[in-house]
Amino acid sequence: MVPALVVSLLYRDGDAAGFLFTMIPAGIMGFLLNQVRNSGQRMSSRDGYFIVAAAWIIVSLIGALPLYLDGGFPTYWNALFEIVSGFTTTGASILARPEDLGHGVLFWRSFTHWIGGMGVLVFVLMVMPMENDNSMHLVRAEVPGPTAGKLVPRMRTTSMILYGIYGFMTLMLVILLCLFGMEPFDSFCIAFGTAGTGGFAVSSAGIGGYGSLAIEIILSVFMLLFGVNFSVYHLIMLKKFKEAFSMEEVKAYLIIVAISTAAIAVNIINFAGGIGNALRQALFQVSSIITTSGFATVDFEHWPEFSKHMLLMLMVIGACAGSTGGGMKVSRVLILVKSFWAEIRQIINPKAVVTVRVNGKPVDKKVLGSTRIYAASYMLLLCAFTLIVSLDGLDFTTNFTAVLSCFNNIGPGLNLVGPMANFSVYSDWAQVILSIAMLTGRLEIFPMFLLFAKSAHDK
Repeated sequence: MVPALVVSLLYRDGDAAGFLFTMIPAGIMGFLLNQVRNSGQRMSSRDGYFIVAAAWIIVSLIGALPLYLDGGFPTYWNALFEIVSGFTTTGASILARPEDLGHGVLFWRSFTHWIGGMGVLVFVLMVMPMENDNSMHLVRAEVPGPTAGKLVPRMRTTSMILYGIYGFMTLMLVILLCLFGMEPFDSFCIAFGTAGTGGFAVSSAGIGGYGSLAIEIILSVFMLLFGVNFSVYHLIMLKKFKEAFSMEEVKAYLIIVAISTAAIAVNIINFAGGIGNALRQALFQVSSIITTSGFATVDFEHWPEFSKHMLLMLMVIGACAGSTGGGMKVSRVLILVKSFWAEIRQIINPKAVVTVRVNGKPVDKKVLGSTRIYAASYMLLLCAFTLIVSLDGLDFTTNFTAVLSCFNNIGPGLNLVGPMANFSVYSDWAQVILSIAMLTGRLEIFPMFLLFAKSAHDK
């Protein structure tokens, strides 16, 4: 919270006290807990998942306090929804006018996108020494995608490489936004949201309020770049260009973007007033939705049904594994599609040995099994969360797209939670349920359930 506190003091908006009243008790609590920890204890995979889920919940509970103490949120539960949306890079908000908040709170709100995009505990691993085996368990539980691995033998060095790439790309975006007319404060906040694929804006006008074609194109490109697996950038750094550009997931990701953009542009050409505007609007919204950034320049709630259904499909697919994006991930979709065709081939020829291959290599049976289980769990949880929030009495489209948006960490839905609306239509308890959906989606289901599994507490 130190950067946000500095911003508060610079702008003198009166929100610095909220940060101090949060930082001091949290610091004391952290110091005391550090005195009683068993530093020599080895961590199991179960411990890693448990710690990640518990840490994200605790960080969210503490992180909501400055928002609530600033007075911009009627209840603590509203502030909790907002900060969970920040850390999970969802971008769903209950605010109609974000500009009414102090600069420090606005900065903190967007900065949580940047920390949550790469991972709260990946950031911790960069600055805190830990046994390599222990750190790997945390990374597996926190990094999105069907697999998580090391870029280099030491996990702490991997974290530093990831954040080095992440920070460099963010800085380049800040500079470009400033060069094309955006105020420095806005540039940092929007860059944090783009890098973390979050989507919090600093004003009710959103990205469309800047009225700049250049800014829209820059953000479209950078959203897509942050939706790419970061191991691609590491391979490029090592000059392994052939390996970097041959990744099947990235090719599929770019093909989906190209086809979706073209299809939506053709479908909205009459609404946009010409092919140029249609391509501009389609590219921005496709980039925003597939990477789960959630920024909006137009109210796509008024687009034709085909385009809205296309965006819903992109919400489910999401970005690449190992990126800052949410959703099911392109790699999982690839594995599921290939598994489907492998099953068809196996039925046609029962004696044949059929394997699922990605990047020319057979997919491990454990990965295949976990991907199928994840897909089944994903569908069941979507139904369960939608059923629960329906008790608030809103229509099906609002409830389903709100849950889909929160679970996939996107931001806008349709109808009452559309791109120009917000989530204040939901009651406090429904916002808590949607916060749980955001955390469950960001941590990819299993860590959250380990908190409540009896076997996780047995010794």
